[in-house]
Amino acid sequence: QVQLVESGGGWVQAGGSLRLSCAASVSILRFNDMDWYRQVPGKQRELVATITLGGRPTYDDSVKGRFTISRDNAQNTVYLQMNSLKPEDTAVYYCHTYSRYRATDYWGQGTQVTVSS
Repeated sequence: QVQLVESGGGWVQAGGSLRLSCAASVSILRFNDMDWYRQVPGKQRELVATITLGGRPTYDDSVKGRFTISRDNAQNTVYLQMNSLKPEDTAVYYCHTYSRYRATDYWGQGTQVTVSS
């Protein structure tokens, strides 16, 4: 059973920083990509950042230059460093991955990030 557990969310003022962590219960080397999504009430969940097995990151335009995704394969953990936070970054942030072998999506329980103006 694959479990993803996020941590690091909280409240911060605009311009501040937070670092989210996603700890996996299995080796993340099993998965090609690891992602961070976010969702606000009444809206669809949106992809924020992806990191490949080889460590190549991609970002949504709204967070480019402010967020950095990274992965520590030895610790089975994925991080999202969020700098210069804006009120519009307020959302529940979810860790995600997909197993091609099992054709299954895995999601964490989410962590709330609130940015005040």
